[in-house]
Amino acid sequence: MEFSLCMIVKNEEKTLARCLDSLHGLMDEIIIVDTGSTDKTKEIAEKYTDKVYDFKWIDDFSAARNFAFSKATKDYIYSADADEVLDDENWAKFDILKRNLIEDIEIVQMIYGNQLDNGTAYNYDAELRPKLFKRQRNFTWIEPVHEKMRLDPLVYDSDIVITHKPEGLHSGRDYRIFLKEFNEGRKLSKHLHHMYAMELFISGSDADFLAAEPLFAESACDPDRSIDEVKEASCVVVRAARLRNDSDTILKYCLKDLLTEGSSEMCCELGKFFYDKGDYDEAAMWFYNAMNETEAILTVQAAEEWPKKGYEMCVSQTS
Repeated sequence: MEFSLCMIVKNEEKTLARCLDSLHGLMDEIIIVDTGSTDKTKEIAEKYTDKVYDFKWIDDFSAARNFAFSKATKDYIYSADADEVLDDENWAKFDILKRNLIEDIEIVQMIYGNQLDNGTAYNYDAELRPKLFKRQRNFTWIEPVHEKMRLDPLVYDSDIVITHKPEGLHSGRDYRIFLKEFNEGRKLSKHLHHMYAMELFISGSDADFLAAEPLFAESACDPDRSIDEVKEASCVVVRAARLRNDSDTILKYCLKDLLTEGSSEMCCELGKFFYDKGDYDEAAMWFYNAMNETEAILTVQAAEEWPKKGYEMCVSQTS
């Protein structure tokens, strides 16, 4: 099988060559789509391929990736980001995969690693992600009688590890896109709703929470949102309200979470609220609940580091 590498890039002069060098010999075609670089990214890309394209950035990663995929001509498409690296051990595994891949497989998942070292918007250090895609899919009839079309793709979970080594956080860029969707009247999907809330709790500043409050206040009261979405939205609103010292809003939205099994995030927010009020016994109770009686829904820190530190601060204040 032959592989097309498809990448979308912008201002990646520090990482692009490192990524491309780590993939040497594995790709039969390299397609790089630039979305508006102002550094030497395109100049570096042109040293590796003559298939470098411009794509006007429209705050839509899917549109850019679809454009890149449309330029591919080989059997499979490998999708990479410039801040990824393939080490020698996993290069060898990738080479074995390439030489033995059967055409029935439509998606190959690889292990995306090194997440927690860089403050990314995830709560785990490694996860399987779809990375290699069959360019043209063949639909097949299945079953000997009452035949039907096989619609689910054939997915192979490999043990190839892609190391993620970003130079900085991209959360600010993501927040702008989330808010643009809201401000232009588009409702965030359940997936993006969760990603926005999760990114805020992992890497958001006070200003980011305050900017996001109107969006999540609306979704927390939306009857079409699931209970999970209402709970995560309420956590964001309560954090923003705590920053504004708005007790009424805290009471209203914390109940939306606590009427069901409460979350560690909400318990932490209540612990911080009472700590700031000087009620250390009440704060300690909520921090204890965050650690021992509830589960995190957005960031593991809400069930581990945050309440542990908060509880210890309360004990020190009362001892």
